[in-house]
Amino acid sequence: MGNGTWDKPSSPPPPLFLGQKERNYTKQVNDEVIERMVGQQILYYSVNINKTDFHPVYGEAIEKSFYKPMHVHALINFEGTETATKNYGLDKDARISIGFHKRRLTEDKDLYVREGDFVSYGDRFYELVKVGEPKELFGQPDHRFEITALAVVSRKGNFDSR
Repeated sequence: MGNGTWDKPSSPPPPLFLGQKERNYTKQVNDEVIERMVGQQILYYSVNINKTDFHPVYGEAIEKSFYKPMHVHALINFEGTETATKNYGLDKDARISIGFHKRRLTEDKDLYVREGDFVSYGDRFYELVKVGEPKELFGQPDHRFEITALAVVSRKGNFDSR
């Protein structure tokens, strides 16, 4: 190698700035920003699948049972209230979009965000109706770092937090 010739390495070099150390550093920064600077706290009610009563044919939950609520830091965006005309008059639906830090939930709290779970934000309860993982860390498809959820306000009597 010292005589002006180039030898091909036996294996490619590790990717620059894309290893485990960088992913851990990004997690640490995201945790601090969300929990100490810009995030809000919500209560997360996860459905207890083992104790929930499901319809034998349709598989829908007849009566949901929940684990104890967990305090979770997240980025909340109130999307406003929409008025719709239904069969029996006007109906108002409020929506929020929620940005969760995936590794903080799954690795540190053992919490998995699912459609059908509930959150308490302000003085209202919201049901998660759409969940996705839209962002990859450093363009790596195996390392997604955000979970987004769209939640709609639950009608009074639809959710019992006990």
